[in-house]
Amino acid sequence: MLKDKVVLVTGAASGIGRSIALVAAREGAHLVLADLDPHAGNETLRRVQALGNDALFAVSDVGQPDDTQALVDQAMAHFGRLDVACNNAGIGGAAAMLADYPLDAWEQVINVNLSGVFYGMRSQIPALLRGGGGAIVNVASILGAVGFATAAAYTAAKHGVLGLTQAAALEYSAKGLRINVVGPGFIQTPMISALDADPAVHAALVAAHPIGRLGLPDEVAELVVWLASTRASFVTGAYYPIDGGYLAR
Repeated sequence: MLKDKVVLVTGAASGIGRSIALVAAREGAHLVLADLDPHAGNETLRRVQALGNDALFAVSDVGQPDDTQALVDQAMAHFGRLDVACNNAGIGGAAAMLADYPLDAWEQVINVNLSGVFYGMRSQIPALLRGGGGAIVNVASILGAVGFATAAAYTAAKHGVLGLTQAAALEYSAKGLRINVVGPGFIQTPMISALDADPAVHAALVAAHPIGRLGLPDEVAELVVWLASTRASFVTGAYYPIDGGYLAR
């Protein structure tokens, strides 16, 4: 589906980001990988290259606009073009009631989870348009559509990613650039490992998904890669939950 396309993935060192990179590589893409963790990021790079794909990895902080621009510049210098971008990097943040939510934690979550997507798209869109268009897939959450107690910052940021995606899609779809957003439910990744370690919490999380289990990173990656491909050529400005029925309750 992505044969010889150049695909940029943030948060590529683990979890959903690593799976997106590997599924895209399986489909023939060349990868631009970004993360703050150089050790795990280079492991993703090694796995992508083992599939026979050209790839590069850069340490990059999505919350810093200079970093997001430098990443796109590296992609253009190495590959000469950019066809797809996936803004996946995110953090969970503090768990606290709103009136007690730490101000520094609020600022960090909004900066990474919302401003980071804005900075990414702001840098990626000109490069994508120079190549005639392409696709952006942003990774939000089911909490982009509903609330969650003790997660005000995360919920607000992910709601913002939906609005940001829709606004950008209205602006650029006629120029050949499709922009969509996915909303994973609770997925078995390092981000929820602390929660999932408690058997009672694990049972509660599973019970919240009518399908009867948590999701897998590869399941999200398959949806992202489809949205990035020409098989989704009439899909833009859309929010795709992948949540085992969580939002249907």
